[in-house]
Amino acid sequence: MEKPTKSSVPFERQREATQALDETFHGFLTRSTMGLSPIALALAAADWAMHLAASPGRQMVLGQRALALAQQAMATAVNPPMDENGQPIADNDNRFIDASWRQWPFSALKEGYKANSAWWREAVQVDGMSRHHSHMVEFFNRQIMDTFTPSNWLLTNPEALNKAQETQGQSLLQGYQHFSEDLRKAETARSTPDVLEPLTFEVGKDVAITPGKVVYRNHLIELIQYTPTTDKVYPEPLLIVPSCIMKYYILDLSQSNSMVKYLVGQGYTVFIISWRNPDASDRDLGMQDYLQMGVMDALAAVKERAGAPRVHALGYCLGGTFLSIVAAAMGRHTRMAQNQTAGRRAEDRSMERLPELASVTLLAAQTDFSEPGEMGVFIDDEQLKTLRQQMDLKGYLSGSAMAGSFQFLNMRELVFTRNTRRYLLGQEEADFDLMSWNSDLTRLPARMHSEYLSSLFLNNALATGKYRVAGQGIALMDIHAPMLVVGTTRDHVSPWRSVYKIHLQTDTHVTFVLAAGGHNAGIVSEPGRPRRSYQINSIEDNQGWVEPDEWLASAPTRQGSWWEAMDAWLKERSGKPVAPPAIDPAHVLCDAPGEYVMVRYAD
Repeated sequence: MEKPTKSSVPFERQREATQALDETFHGFLTRSTMGLSPIALALAAADWAMHLAASPGRQMVLGQRALALAQQAMATAVNPPMDENGQPIADNDNRFIDASWRQWPFSALKEGYKANSAWWREAVQVDGMSRHHSHMVEFFNRQIMDTFTPSNWLLTNPEALNKAQETQGQSLLQGYQHFSEDLRKAETARSTPDVLEPLTFEVGKDVAITPGKVVYRNHLIELIQYTPTTDKVYPEPLLIVPSCIMKYYILDLSQSNSMVKYLVGQGYTVFIISWRNPDASDRDLGMQDYLQMGVMDALAAVKERAGAPRVHALGYCLGGTFLSIVAAAMGRHTRMAQNQTAGRRAEDRSMERLPELASVTLLAAQTDFSEPGEMGVFIDDEQLKTLRQQMDLKGYLSGSAMAGSFQFLNMRELVFTRNTRRYLLGQEEADFDLMSWNSDLTRLPARMHSEYLSSLFLNNALATGKYRVAGQGIALMDIHAPMLVVGTTRDHVSPWRSVYKIHLQTDTHVTFVLAAGGHNAGIVSEPGRPRRSYQINSIEDNQGWVEPDEWLASAPTRQGSWWEAMDAWLKERSGKPVAPPAIDPAHVLCDAPGEYVMVRYAD
């Protein structure tokens, strides 16, 4: 090996010192922009500004549009639209639905804000910008406009002023107390960062209470087998793969809205993965570990513990993405095994321990990341570089960072609307099991999260057939099991039209369900909940491509919970019920919910 010359040593030290200085400065800038890369933000803004400056025709159109919108706002404020009975038409924006917004001068404030928002929505759309920069500019324009809505401020919110008058100032006093309480909690979190706030709903007592046993454990997962509650069960057990971004018990909340409890009650032998909440020592766990030690080891354990050669598998969010990758790898192995009988690779032979998949169900899970929705705002080379620098310091992506990102994606509902109700109207914040679960934060290992964003989000490797499992390229068209795929109408994390692209990637039966609600509430949609509906339709083999909007127009709408449709779909693909398999005491490690789910970190 060639030794460095004496003259090169000082240069190398200088290079390392300057690189450390650059990273420190970059980190300071990133913290000042809420974790986003300031370079990425500046590039997007410059792309918009330069293209608009070079488009005089577009500027003229925007000028004319500003005048027209101003005139329309003034006319609407003076003469609000009426229905056929002569009654004022309620505003379709929930922020302005109260009748007090139809009174002067607040009607003028509202209409002026709406006209301003409409103008900026058009102004950020300039031809020639890169797709990613256009998305970023549109997103941040919407966030800025949501910040300055008149409903966010006391003096321009007639509902808050009327409430203060009706309560003789008590609503404002209550709001001030809420504000002081939140400030105290924020200061406590800053001064004592290692102190955890107790969860409102205790795990194992209030939530995650479906009876069961942990029957398998490795460094990455615990596998829970739930106790049957029916005299007969279907011979194919059901493995649930939740997202490792969240604690698994979102699918086992309270007794009234637990998907696990519902499925057990329908006669399924249910298993679920509980992911380990990683620490700094897990920094080198990668995507392959999550596929092998997570999904594959769980499938093998289910096959052994239940004595079942065929298994239903269900994945939620990132867990569904993992499941689709493993299902494709299993399909590829089956295809290759049929074409050759000798000389198989060791990793191919390891697939033989896995059961056959009777069906694959994906809940709000993306497999094509070319249109990832709002999450795409955070994904480009510069922002990934910034994120890697942050994760390298700790060895993981903190739960608070993930929670902040999701909150940032939906600031209107999670920040502004909440603050208006809590501080201006003095309303108590209702606490329930889903909110408590949302506070139970999880981490992600640095390597796994970096690989996930780079390979799937940035390069879309899974959809383009470039993703590899155990060194072998896989494609989703190798999935031969029938599929049930669920999207939700208001999903900021996995937009349903993106989820729908599974039809382009597979060559098997796909039943698609579009459920009312968001990424979490649309999935946790138990029977009996009011105002719930879903659309469902199947794309049969060789039927051809049906565009999402065409599907939306033709798929029948059903009232109620889509869980019932899932149950009927699974039953059609299950065998004749048999006696429940006994849980072997030799395999029992502890009672559900297990140990991994109890691990919490303040960050």
